[in-house]
Amino acid sequence: MTRNTRGEDGKRNRRATPSSRYVVARRLCLTLLFDAFAFAVLACNNGVRPTATITAADTADQVLVNMTHYVTHDGVVRARVEADTAFFYQPVQAAEMRTVRITFYDTDGRETSTMSAREGTYHWATGDMEGRGKVVVIGASDGRTLRSEVMRFRREANEVSSDLPFVFDAPGRHIEGAGFTSDPDFRTVIAKRPRGTGGQFTLPNQ
Repeated sequence: MTRNTRGEDGKRNRRATPSSRYVVARRLCLTLLFDAFAFAVLACNNGVRPTATITAADTADQVLVNMTHYVTHDGVVRARVEADTAFFYQPVQAAEMRTVRITFYDTDGRETSTMSAREGTYHWATGDMEGRGKVVVIGASDGRTLRSEVMRFRREANEVSSDLPFVFDAPGRHIEGAGFTSDPDFRTVIAKRPRGTGGQFTLPNQ
């Protein structure tokens, strides 16, 4: 009888109760948690960092969708800036824009050209702008076109420029070069190391 009792007790001891299963599961979870924490600390100590994506919206002071803004000089509108999305940063007084379109005007208010780019930066304190990524500028008068990966507009000088390779096409003219400076209407293009066909090239002052 004594042996049978111990055998039955042994069977009962080996049989997991609901409370004992909870304790086991809890210990397993804690073990996995501490293992994960230890791995994270080890990874950081070995220079490995967890990946994280920080977008412009995470740090921008203001976000505008379908933005339209007019740039003036001496009370005259010189450009209209449009963007699908604009992220404004007050400390640096600049806006990062996505899908950009900028329309330029002369002193009489006539449209001279339009620039489009994948993205760009607008400095609202100076009115200067930069387009980046498949930048294309098209003249309003005869469709003359200039392409580059980066173009900049300086409001005070009223000029467009780039220090990267460009391609310029106009009726009877084709120019390629290492960089350029031009008026927004591309009537006078000063090219660096130009080559092409048709028309005259204006070389930069060295």
